[in-house]
Amino acid sequence: MADHDCICTQDKVKEYLELMAKNVGISDLTDPALAAYISDSDGLRHLRDLFHYPKCGSLPDVDASLVDPSSDCIYLCGHSLGLMPKATERIMNEQLQKWARMGVYGHLSGDLPWAYCDEAAIEGVARLVGATKSEVSVCNGLTVNIHVLLTAFYKPTEQRHKILLESRAFPSDHYAIESQIRLKGRNPEESMIVMVPRDGEECLRTEDILQKIQEEGDQIAVVFLPGVQYYTGQLFNIHTITMEAHKKGCLVGWDLAHAYGNVPLQLHYWDVDFACWCSYKYGCTGAGGIAGLFIHDRFKDDKRDRMLGWWSHKMSSRFQMTNGKLKRDKF
Repeated sequence: MADHDCICTQDKVKEYLELMAKNVGISDLTDPALAAYISDSDGLRHLRDLFHYPKCGSLPDVDASLVDPSSDCIYLCGHSLGLMPKATERIMNEQLQKWARMGVYGHLSGDLPWAYCDEAAIEGVARLVGATKSEVSVCNGLTVNIHVLLTAFYKPTEQRHKILLESRAFPSDHYAIESQIRLKGRNPEESMIVMVPRDGEECLRTEDILQKIQEEGDQIAVVFLPGVQYYTGQLFNIHTITMEAHKKGCLVGWDLAHAYGNVPLQLHYWDVDFACWCSYKYGCTGAGGIAGLFIHDRFKDDKRDRMLGWWSHKMSSRFQMTNGKLKRDKF
């Protein structure tokens, strides 16, 4: 596949289905037997039983004359909200009962003390994004984390003040970047480089991104792109883009909202500077699920100013409640 091709297009899907059908002697792509064969051949099929699927009869705007109301719907909306894991209800009910029984003592006592609940998720989250536990945090929402990260990493100078993004960036990214540029006293019309696909194409070619970095990299402070483009499904070459941007002295961040829990990630190995994501899509944490962020451990001793708060303390000092001048080793 050429590097500039979108991974999933109508023609490619049809080509794939035709090949699968040919292998099992099916001539009609609409034959239910083909769908059954593909499903039965899926190595992850057993995971289906771990999730609740909405029933056709419980959904709005369903023509009951065309479906069995008691049958599972065909769910293709994981990019908007992942399905509910069957374990979620049990886990949530356990914590609600703990709240009822223990009140404030639930913060520090009992199963899964709430004051440390993010620590329980760190190992799994780190594994999903290819990071060490010390490089990830479970916190906030996606847009807030974009602002937190750009506040720390976007330090424009007269020479290097631009942010490179894509033209179809999700509003979380576009508006956050525009406002960060204004907050730093710059003009978005001068400091935003918005990459547009070639005429007649839907996806951004990696070669075009690299060429833009080569041409304007000396003026680019931050490259901020999606791991997976939400509109086209394009999977960006995170490693190559990060590596080439670093050669020009740019910092590189990634919005992994549609990549987290969806595609393999190796953020530490790829030397990504920072990244963030939401968890309610392919992470299946539900509406309002807490987001996350990644900062490469190259920055663990970094002295740049950043946004601070109570949870900026290490766990060992978090509850000392001393508001004196903070030392960097507290973070």
